[in-house]
Amino acid sequence: MNTSEKELVRRISIINELGLHARPAALISKLAKNAKYNVWIVRDKEKVDATSIIDILSLACLKGTEITLQVDDRADIDILDQITALAETGFKEKSSGE
Repeated sequence: MNTSEKELVRRISIINELGLHARPAALISKLAKNAKYNVWIVRDKEKVDATSIIDILSLACLKGTEITLQVDDRADIDILDQITALAETGFKEKSSGE
């Protein structure tokens, strides 16, 4: 993977208690639908369309799951960054201790 390809990829860990369930999947899908090109989520060897809530849920990402976010074109780096930031905040869900 060359430098420009690396810029199109973000590796993240799911940190929220309930994992990547329907609400976070809907948030990702909503952001991905604003992209000009394809946005992907990869878990292990399975690659799914980030605009599809069903496809995202099919990955069965529990807390601690490592996934890769990927866009097909630099034009969508901002979308990639927004999804990454959302995941890094635990999809803005309260933790069980709150």
